[in-house]
Amino acid sequence: MAEESQAQALVFAVKTTANQERSVANLIAMVARKENYDIRSILAPEELKGYVLVESPMHEIVEHAIQNIPHAKAVVRGASSIAEVQHFLAPKPVVTGISEGDIVELISGPFKGERARVKRVDQTKEEITVELSEAMVPIPVTVRGDIVRVLSKEEVKQ
Repeated sequence: MAEESQAQALVFAVKTTANQERSVANLIAMVARKENYDIRSILAPEELKGYVLVESPMHEIVEHAIQNIPHAKAVVRGASSIAEVQHFLAPKPVVTGISEGDIVELISGPFKGERARVKRVDQTKEEITVELSEAMVPIPVTVRGDIVRVLSKEEVKQ
């Protein structure tokens, strides 16, 4: 029975006003709860501007749910399967795009605003080890990958 219900789950794209994806998703969730619509999940991925993905067994349910929601324009014709939107569900590692030798700026924590050179990248822990540029003695500091911003990709001679 669970397989049959899973097979019926379709994903519909709802066209929205740009930068209103999250508010539309929240309003759809509220309407679905209030009206007891069979909407199983709602996704507003960052990389998909102007659209919200709604999982439901029928197109008409989504149409009724967005009827009076501001910034929700229309349901795009056709449906997708869960497999087609699977890549939106897996988080991307925060250290992607950071490599040894890059010059970064720490944007949070006790060293906020400091520039540093990347010495090591740990993909599994999503951490990077940096040496602060302004320090008198180069001390390696390990920080989370999401608190740095890459300033320069090439080696800078000092």
